[in-house]
Amino acid sequence: MSVLLEVKELCAGYGTSQVLFDVNLTIREGEVATLLGRNGMGKSTLIKCLTGWLAPTSGSVQFAGKNVTGAPSHVIGKLGFGLVPEGRQIFPTLTVRENLLATASSQNGKAWNVERVVAFFPRLGERINQMGGTLSGGEQQMLAIGRALMTNPRLLVLDEATEGLAPLIRADIWRALGELKREKLAMLVIDKDLKALLPLADHHTGLEKGRVAIAGTSKELEAQHERLHALIGV
Repeated sequence: MSVLLEVKELCAGYGTSQVLFDVNLTIREGEVATLLGRNGMGKSTLIKCLTGWLAPTSGSVQFAGKNVTGAPSHVIGKLGFGLVPEGRQIFPTLTVRENLLATASSQNGKAWNVERVVAFFPRLGERINQMGGTLSGGEQQMLAIGRALMTNPRLLVLDEATEGLAPLIRADIWRALGELKREKLAMLVIDKDLKALLPLADHHTGLEKGRVAIAGTSKELEAQHERLHALIGV
């Protein structure tokens, strides 16, 4: 499999405060990777660098064969970077259908459209004309994922994939991500649910105080059980 995302020795921060220190991360086409760590360890800062919201101070980001270090968000998005942001951030005054159509793109030769999204998440079909702000938290997360899929991404990034959701909804989200993995969609998943993440992902990267503290396959990380749980803080 060819490399889709390659982060090399990335450093970043805010003003005089450095947050990331020489972070490395590689995701190949069709792989599922995770980004692990407690709050405040640098995960969100890394995502901001990947999406063009924050320019790194050094290091590089290669995505879809291009150097996108410090590139604006719209350039990175057009290359096939799809983000499900923390807090969902759906459009509350637009209907479910309008939320989906707002990000629709036929790039990358794939076929995610409204019909396919509502087949993937039937709850959205039941609420297709309902305002986004009236949906439950779980339904909003489904909508946020559907909205990202409507960009027909090459890499889907889910920031806090199931945080704050009811157990049944979380199970629905994990089942959906498993289906996307079977379709060979590359993903980077940020979450703390190790029970769900370990069987889903091909490899993991854990951050501690802005540095890569642990990395490896699920089997390799399971062998460091105590270290892994201490890193995540659960």
